[in-house]
Amino acid sequence: MIFFSLEMLSKFGSRHRAAAQIKEKSAPKYVRSSGSEKPSPDQEQGSSQLRLLLFAMTLLAGVASGGESLLAPAGQAIAAGDFGGKGVTRAQLQQYLPASKPHPFGAREHVVLQLDGEKKPTKLRAEMQWISQSWNGENAQMPYLVNLPEKDRLLMLVESGQPIHSAFITSDDHGQTWSARHWLRVAADGKPNGVGLGLTHLGGGRLRAFPEDLKSLWSSADYGQTWQGSPARESAAERYAWDPLLVVRGAKGRLERVAQVVWAPTGVAWGSPDGFYSQASFRTSSDAGRTWSEAAKVPQWLGVNEVSLMAARNGDWVAACRTDYPRRFARHQFDHYGGLAVSISKDQGQTWTDPKPLYEWGRHHPSLVLLPRGKILMTYVVRLGYPNDAPGFPQFGVEAVSSSDHGQTWDLAHRYILATWSGNLKDERSWFCSVQSTSTVLIRDGTLLTAFGTGFNNQPAAARCKMDVALVKWRLK
Repeated sequence: MIFFSLEMLSKFGSRHRAAAQIKEKSAPKYVRSSGSEKPSPDQEQGSSQLRLLLFAMTLLAGVASGGESLLAPAGQAIAAGDFGGKGVTRAQLQQYLPASKPHPFGAREHVVLQLDGEKKPTKLRAEMQWISQSWNGENAQMPYLVNLPEKDRLLMLVESGQPIHSAFITSDDHGQTWSARHWLRVAADGKPNGVGLGLTHLGGGRLRAFPEDLKSLWSSADYGQTWQGSPARESAAERYAWDPLLVVRGAKGRLERVAQVVWAPTGVAWGSPDGFYSQASFRTSSDAGRTWSEAAKVPQWLGVNEVSLMAARNGDWVAACRTDYPRRFARHQFDHYGGLAVSISKDQGQTWTDPKPLYEWGRHHPSLVLLPRGKILMTYVVRLGYPNDAPGFPQFGVEAVSSSDHGQTWDLAHRYILATWSGNLKDERSWFCSVQSTSTVLIRDGTLLTAFGTGFNNQPAAARCKMDVALVKWRLK
């Protein structure tokens, strides 16, 4: 049996389950009592395991039938000079992707590169941390960082183990060192039993998180020291979300509402070139996420799923959108081919512009940060679009790009390269070594911290993909 990464479970699973028309009743339900949601360990994991099985069966079918490698279309596009976006050139890649190199995660000292078109990049001193290095070799993925300025503290929520459960760690020295893991929830038998994504700081020590299927809500009122779970007060419609909430403040910085983008399957079969498989919708909450307005489909967001939101300095709302894979890649049923685009609202979410593509394929998982003087920084992953290294192994990375006009345009020619590494697998498991999920925060001294998931530590004989969490501490030029 082939085992796949937990990130694949979380992301491919929900989409493939919907595309395969598996009814909602097929997935185990949460057990609710006394206003709190307490799923048993097997219930909380059962739905994901079903999704994982469906995805594994799809890939196994492709391999058994002698189908084309999942990464082969990307390789063919790269050979033809298509690196996923018009702002990426072969000359650029030759500048900052050496033919072969060791991975960057074993040493603290690090270098971030800022490109200058096809000229020689600028080297910026930085630090790299392998956050999960001491976690007994367990799977660790999907980090979410928040800055708690009232405490001068950083908090990171991470999914750990296999099957996954969420834990949090804290830093009181601006990310130099981190606490031991503390589980989001521990069951009566002493085992971890809770999954939360989209970590959001509402201010005053109040935090929110939620599972991907939005069936519950996690809340903390003490800067993440303790957490309470409650059932979601919304319809049973199938919908998903991954990214933090947009926090909207009114007079004197008072919390006014929160906003969120959710997405749902369109009914088009997963892997079909005949249409888009995802549709994103927008909703708001005036009680910090306990109840929500009806999610309104955004016509411009057909073919959009995960969306990271932020408010620009001029009042516009900026949505960094993960887009469905291009139709020419659809039959491979591999969402590494998803792209990245930006949509903007000038009326606080009532209407949105058509998404403007930054990358057609291979780059996504964005995180947005508002910088001093109104510049916006976006970090994202590079899963596809780098050429193989000299020995023929795939290369992956984390990049950042900035906007000086409130998200209208993005300076791709001067983007930042935060980390790159080569995989050590060439077969159908080559994506095991890939990258996943960025989360970036700015702290008071102007330092940026970008956390992400990486599969660099998978061994050549691995039958199961294992992720690790890394962090780059860096500053703009």
